[in-house]
Amino acid sequence: MKKNRSFILALLFSCILTACGNDASPLAEQTQPSSPNPQREEKSLEAAPSDGNNKAKTLVVYFSQPETNDANKMTKEEDNSTVVIDGKVLGNTQYVAYVIQENTGADIFRIEPEIPYPLDHTTLIDQAKEEQNRKFRPAIKARIENMDQYGTIFLGYPNWWSDMPMILYTFLEKYDLAGKTIIPFNTHGGSGFSNTVKTIAELAPEAKVNKNGLTISRNVVQEAEGDIIAWLKDLGY
Repeated sequence: MKKNRSFILALLFSCILTACGNDASPLAEQTQPSSPNPQREEKSLEAAPSDGNNKAKTLVVYFSQPETNDANKMTKEEDNSTVVIDGKVLGNTQYVAYVIQENTGADIFRIEPEIPYPLDHTTLIDQAKEEQNRKFRPAIKARIENMDQYGTIFLGYPNWWSDMPMILYTFLEKYDLAGKTIIPFNTHGGSGFSNTVKTIAELAPEAKVNKNGLTISRNVVQEAEGDIIAWLKDLGY
């Protein structure tokens, strides 16, 4: 079980919003961006001023959906979708996003749907499958107003039904990512990336999609900090 890991991540980043990931059942987990320190007050990227240094900054964008906000008495499905730090429930992908942000100094943005996803496991996986079948594009609650200043985007998501959650399609179709480098990362219950890296390249054809992405099983995500840092070092961070 992935229960209370007590470590303090430094307060290094400037911005935040929302995300998801758990697919052994077909899903991997979901929720909203925030600081590496889960107790820190969150800020919106929309409030972050551009420094005029276009295409130089790095941004972590993620979607994560923990299936509970209560750290106590979790069901198996709820436990599979979460990491608990100092009593604060984080989604699996959310946790990975925080570690990346902490070790790169990047800004961070959580993809959050206008209409929140249900927390009930069965309802959530049924809705995720229905969205896939309909090729639905859920609306995103907030917007990145200054995307031009970012040259590299770490893009994180859970594997849902062997694909990205459909809200990732919304994100990739909403923004012009031409000329940017996209570095995928995800969490999963057994399916790894599936074909999602190829899908990202198809949805952002003028971006450079790094094939050396990071995929982490939900079963080990709470112990993966060292692997995440080693991966970042391999990327030059």
